Amino acid sequence: MPSFDIVSEVEMNEVRNAVENSNRELETRFDFRGVEARFELNQDKVKISADADFQLQQMLDIFQAKMVQRKLDVRSMDVADVVHTGKRYSQEISFKQGLESLYAKKLVKQIKDSKIKVQAAIQGDQVRITGKKRDDLQDVMALLRGSEQEQPLQFNNFRD
Repeated sequence: MPSFDIVSEVEMNEVRNAVENSNRELETRFDFRGVEARFELNQDKVKISADADFQLQQMLDIFQAKMVQRKLDVRSMDVADVVHTGKRYSQEISFKQGLESLYAKKLVKQIKDSKIKVQAAIQGDQVRITGKKRDDLQDVMALLRGSEQEQPLQFNNFRD
């Protein structure tokens, strides 16, 4: 029986490239000349720090633009609140990896409500879709691509 998996993953190599490109842009921007501002990647979190609150917002815009250039979806970002310590402002950005169980249940319900003849099963942080026809699986993909999702979805392990 044909099947595929619905997952939500962020390529950390591309995030690292986006961080490096963002730091390069900070070095060349006139409005950040003489300002202590930088992007740092630690494991799977990005920390941005600057001298002022408004500069953090500009840096966040720069980082989001670099992510879009690297073909990363900005919906996968979880931006924390601004932290003010002394004269430094900082903010942490984490990335959604995998499907949370509540969101996975919502996806399964959406697929079942569509009346497409497939079975959806939650397996850890992904959803496995199986069906008798390949066309039914492609209909599920089209349904999920066409509807508004709260985080980016990828379809992999397509088996015939």
